[in-house]
Amino acid sequence: MRVTGTGDAHAEDGGNAVSGYRGPAPGSSSGTAPASPVQEVSGTGDATATGPGATAISGNMTVVHQHRGPREPAPWPHQIGTIPPRARPFQRRTEADLLRMTAGGGATAVPGQVLTGMGGVGKTQIAADHARRAWQDGSVDVLVWVTASDRSPVVSSYAQAGVELCRADPEAPDEAAAAFLAWLTPKAAARPCRWLVVLDDVADPDDLRGLWPPDSPYGHTLVTTRRRDAALTGAGRHLVPVGLFTPDEAVTYLAASLHAHHRTEPADRLAALARDLGHLPLALSQAAAYLVDSGDDVAAYREQLADRATTLADAAPDRLPDDQPVALAAAWSLSVDRADTLRPVGLARPMLRLTALLDPNGIPETVLTSEPARTHLAAHRTPTGQDPAGEPDPVTPREATLALRALHRLSLIDHTPGTPHQAVRVHQLVQRAVRDTLTLGRHDHLARAAADALLAAWPDNEYGTALAQALRANTAVLAGHSEQALYQPEAHKVLYEAGGSLGGVGQATAARDYFGRLAQTVARYLGPDSYFTLGARNNSAEWQGWAGDVEGAAAAFAELLDDMVRILGPDHPDTLIVRSNLAHFRGEAGDVEAAAAAFAELLDDSLRVLGPDHPSTLIFRHNLASRRKEAGDVEGATAAFAELLDDMVRVLGHDHHADTLAVRHNLAYLQLEAGDMAAAAAAFAELLDDSLRVLGPDHPNTLTIRHNLAKSRGEAGDTEGAVAAFAELLEDSVRVLGPDHPDTFIARNDLAYFRGEAGDAEGAAAAFAELLDDIVRVLGPDHPSTRTARNNLARWQGMLRTDEDTPDAG
Repeated sequence: MRVTGTGDAHAEDGGNAVSGYRGPAPGSSSGTAPASPVQEVSGTGDATATGPGATAISGNMTVVHQHRGPREPAPWPHQIGTIPPRARPFQRRTEADLLRMTAGGGATAVPGQVLTGMGGVGKTQIAADHARRAWQDGSVDVLVWVTASDRSPVVSSYAQAGVELCRADPEAPDEAAAAFLAWLTPKAAARPCRWLVVLDDVADPDDLRGLWPPDSPYGHTLVTTRRRDAALTGAGRHLVPVGLFTPDEAVTYLAASLHAHHRTEPADRLAALARDLGHLPLALSQAAAYLVDSGDDVAAYREQLADRATTLADAAPDRLPDDQPVALAAAWSLSVDRADTLRPVGLARPMLRLTALLDPNGIPETVLTSEPARTHLAAHRTPTGQDPAGEPDPVTPREATLALRALHRLSLIDHTPGTPHQAVRVHQLVQRAVRDTLTLGRHDHLARAAADALLAAWPDNEYGTALAQALRANTAVLAGHSEQALYQPEAHKVLYEAGGSLGGVGQATAARDYFGRLAQTVARYLGPDSYFTLGARNNSAEWQGWAGDVEGAAAAFAELLDDMVRILGPDHPDTLIVRSNLAHFRGEAGDVEAAAAAFAELLDDSLRVLGPDHPSTLIFRHNLASRRKEAGDVEGATAAFAELLDDMVRVLGHDHHADTLAVRHNLAYLQLEAGDMAAAAAAFAELLDDSLRVLGPDHPNTLTIRHNLAKSRGEAGDTEGAVAAFAELLEDSVRVLGPDHPDTFIARNDLAYFRGEAGDAEGAAAAFAELLDDIVRVLGPDHPSTRTARNNLARWQGMLRTDEDTPDAG
């Protein structure tokens, strides 16, 4: 020991005191560990030590290290980092086979693979299985496993590899990491090294800037991440999407997990539980652990999951299996946080909340970019540290779309712009986790915002089944999650829109049942005399009639009318509408004279209450003229329609999208029924031009006009032209309305008829037989259309038998 310098020092019992400077000796290195230290103290000064064991030193004290030489590079094979343990039970998946094929050289080899998918699909387990197999079968010389959730652990792991493989300085981690990356680059004179670098759980592509391993014919890079940014691809790297378990894989996994603890459950119950959990591996793992720990059976656990008061946290085991770091409820929280930092900042979280109440199987993009959706986003933008005064900045449709892209990049949703009616898909458990974070008040507010967004996306003239079906499905899911919010303080209009849409695509029976249930629910929340309850009852009765039960519809409207008069009064506009519906279905039930008298009386009251130019008054005049036609007064009906048309053109305009064109259509149809086929065809042709211009080629009214034009031409003797026109119409009807729509059935009926009229009796009979089967399936055996199809089939089958019995001429 050598001490230099001057100073005073004092030590009490058992203490040490040093006066002076103490530090590394000049020229010493802190980069390598010393073999043994040498202490040097020099200089003069006063020092006092008191009591046993006390030492006092005055002066400068320097510690001089003796050094070893640089450590030698580790021999191969060599592993850095720890591969996560294998989950129990473990299932090898198709992605693992793909990795094996593309990482081992040959024509299919690629420098890097990026396993991407939502949290909980098992990306790390697939990568660990690949790394473990490569290590065990000796196909790699160096294996580096990096937990890459941040840039710092990546640098640290690379630096450790640089120290152990390249003799790098451990006190300079950046330089050591760079040395390792340089060492991975193949060199002509160096011995080839087969290496595998696994970067597990990359949270941000920016964390790997300058840290991607180089391309090498001997090496392979494997990344796992929830991200889907473009920055992760390129330079020979390929994205490998990792999805959910298949239904069979999920059942096998659950069965094996329970069997390991001497538990068994029927396969159908396991399959049902797997569906409840969306076949997500992490959810299945934690559910199996919960079942084992709690002793519950699958049926009890499913009941717990179905209980809206139960959160995902309640359904998690107390101790997580397989060293899992987080419970399912928290599996996506960091992803949401990161998505919220992407542009446009602060919109990802409120957007995800909006999707959490809608259909996980597909949400139309127009719903999530609608004005009500953007209002919600603006009002609930995640705070960014700045607190702007006044109203929040509006959110543009482009920003709403970018919020969807931010969620997509973090694998929180799947956003596929090419499928507009189902552009956004969200896993049901992600939705559940988001809903669990909502207070009751926020949940109800969010539900009405979602309902407003659905309503805003509903087209004014709904035709075509894809969008309508998607909007109805989303409304049903929303109502299931948020029933109370959609009925208070009043029933939301989107509930009525969904039922009308159901009937509009030909599902009259389903629409009747829908509005029947809606009326009961509204009555439970708002009372039986509520205006909204009466409206649902009106719609249920109307679709009951269109489903074929015209007598039942008339009885339902008679009962409803009594309540309408009692609650709203006899002159309320909606009371008049119910009277109109009652008169209509009484006429459809066969009491034509009573219907005509009811419409005449109704028209007088409407003129008195609403005035001659009110739209309802014009509609009542239209219905009265129709009843005159059905009563056989064709001349009176024609005069009434002609007079009505003049008033409609004056009040509504020549091209009014529904009523004016409808009156013109009825006038043309009267010419058809009167036998003036040439005049009818000319009128329908002119009407078709206007309908194509005003409504478009796919509007149902346009299709109806095409139908009647084809029919008038066929009745005029051009049966082959009618067959061609109906065949073309049928293709468009199936595309626009769907194969089971009543108008599609009518087009098939008339196509079969004119085939027979054109001489193809056998084809007509076969077409009617096939049509009858479909009508019975959709509308039932007692529907009027079913009876019509059955009669037509019998007619053409009879024609066939007659043709077969007729002897050949000569």
